[in-house]
Amino acid sequence: MRSLLFVPGDSPKKLEKGLSSGADILLIDLEDSVALSAKPEARRVTAAFLAEQRATAVRPRLFVRVNGLTTGLIDADLDGVMNAAPDGIMLPKAVGGADVSHLGAKLAVREAEFGLDDGATRILAIATENAAGIFALGTFAGASHRLTGLTWGGEDLSADLGAEANRDEAGAYTEPYRLARSLTLFGATAAGVDAIDSVYTNFRDMTGLEAECRMARRDGFVAKMAIHPAQVPVINDAFTPSSEAIERARAVVETFRANPEAGVVGIEGEMVDRPHLLRAERLLRRAGQF
Repeated sequence: MRSLLFVPGDSPKKLEKGLSSGADILLIDLEDSVALSAKPEARRVTAAFLAEQRATAVRPRLFVRVNGLTTGLIDADLDGVMNAAPDGIMLPKAVGGADVSHLGAKLAVREAEFGLDDGATRILAIATENAAGIFALGTFAGASHRLTGLTWGGEDLSADLGAEANRDEAGAYTEPYRLARSLTLFGATAAGVDAIDSVYTNFRDMTGLEAECRMARRDGFVAKMAIHPAQVPVINDAFTPSSEAIERARAVVETFRANPEAGVVGIEGEMVDRPHLLRAERLLRRAGQF
């Protein structure tokens, strides 16, 4: 995955538009973008959309962001959409691996009830939307075979902290949110899942978005969430490995294969060791997805 686009679950028009956005995953939202009074209708609209698209050969993967475990709404969300077999569920305000395990149990019950393959429904977790989640970022490893990615969020976290803002005058995240971002990257790596960068909320500022994508890719994130379809091409371009990078990665892998006992090899005058090999293999796996 490279791009994940949020789409309100109560808007058939926006859901249809999302299909042509180029996003790798649509995050169909039943949480923040849907008013409490509109949630029953959003579940109905979302289920109908999932059922209609389920058999489509070429489409983005379809995940549903449900309401959090402590809201009293998550069971109604899952009951409303799981019969339509979403590809995955996004769990907001997750507090560590225990919450992912809890959601996994709920999914297993509904997969059995609706005749779905056991374990077919994947989980993406938003891991930093409250202070408690920050301290649990090291607990996701082994929590569930369903877990496929971790992401972070600065908006809900800033509300939890009582902060006046989460970015400085230059538009860069302030220290608490840089820490949350870095710890999410470490937590995802420790859990062996994809690290996904948070949204860039100024959807008209493509220059700022591009710069933030470059920084995220540099640091080890493999994808970024979007709040507007116009952001998707910028994100896809940033997180698609270039032909030069792929060629370089292949050279590293092939050189080590030709020298299986070597700890260090030389490529075009540069000494390359095993960490470079791991990075090259990871990049080639990502490139194979597109």
